[in-house]
Amino acid sequence: MNCELAHERIVMAAYGELPDDATHELERHLATCTVCGHEREQMRALKLLADAYPVEEPHANLVARSRIRLEEALDALPPTRWFERLLQKLRNNAASLQSAPIAASLLLVIGGGVGGLGGYFVAQNHAARSSETAVVSSTPSKQPDQPEGEIASISSIERQPNSEMVAVRFNQIVPREIEGSLDSPSIRKLLMLASENAASAGIRDDSVGLMASECRAGHECQATGIREALMVSLRYDRNAGVRHKALEGLQPYVVEDVRVRDAVLEALLNDGDPRIRTDAISILEPVEADASVRQVLRSVASSDRNPTIRSVSRRVLSRVTEIQ
Repeated sequence: MNCELAHERIVMAAYGELPDDATHELERHLATCTVCGHEREQMRALKLLADAYPVEEPHANLVARSRIRLEEALDALPPTRWFERLLQKLRNNAASLQSAPIAASLLLVIGGGVGGLGGYFVAQNHAARSSETAVVSSTPSKQPDQPEGEIASISSIERQPNSEMVAVRFNQIVPREIEGSLDSPSIRKLLMLASENAASAGIRDDSVGLMASECRAGHECQATGIREALMVSLRYDRNAGVRHKALEGLQPYVVEDVRVRDAVLEALLNDGDPRIRTDAISILEPVEADASVRQVLRSVASSDRNPTIRSVSRRVLSRVTEIQ
């Protein structure tokens, strides 16, 4: 891999858009190229500063209501017949068909017919699924495989004492409840949904606390699952207690996951709770030699308004053997 290609992939990797095989190839190149390694550190620092500005999130109730209305509107649409789709495509392409060569015209006609026929089957399949959903929604159920799109909100979370069993009550057309282990994909999906959409701070606190304890206990916390939900809570939750639990759950991954490291750095820069910012400094100690971490610590140590945080940052910086 040459340096020009590496620079392009560094940008894609910073935003999580680089495939795994390309990521491994980039890491091999960075292990031997100091210039590209410096480029990656600069890119991380730039992204960190850009992410320092908070993003306003829509209210959880608005998201839930909009999701329900969208599904109702989609379900109300009548399925379009395949020949109607075909006629519409022919009308839209009439001008081009008049001037196109015969072969191209045939391809367009065939393509329109195939597309219309495929749309017909998709519409029929959607209608069948909608009718099945209506039947299921009319009565309470204990099935664990609840589709996320049908859930309006999470109303309560209860963990049985000295057990891995969790009961999650959520609102749909009528209140429903499922029980299962914390390792259950359905339970995990509901916990992640509660951490983002629950209107009650207590429910968000329960869900984030359970996910954080799973991560600290060494259970499965994939980057695109629970770990990502904890990062969202750390960045955007309005409750300091919820953010603090999310920070604790992310601690085991600050070394191996750059995205977790960046989320902790953002908490150090922007969080309004001094306890969270102080704990973020402690969590970053294993990666204190990282260029992005040093840059943020220098900024905090020199200009932060909180004297305790300035002092802790300076103490951590003093332990770094090489400061560039």
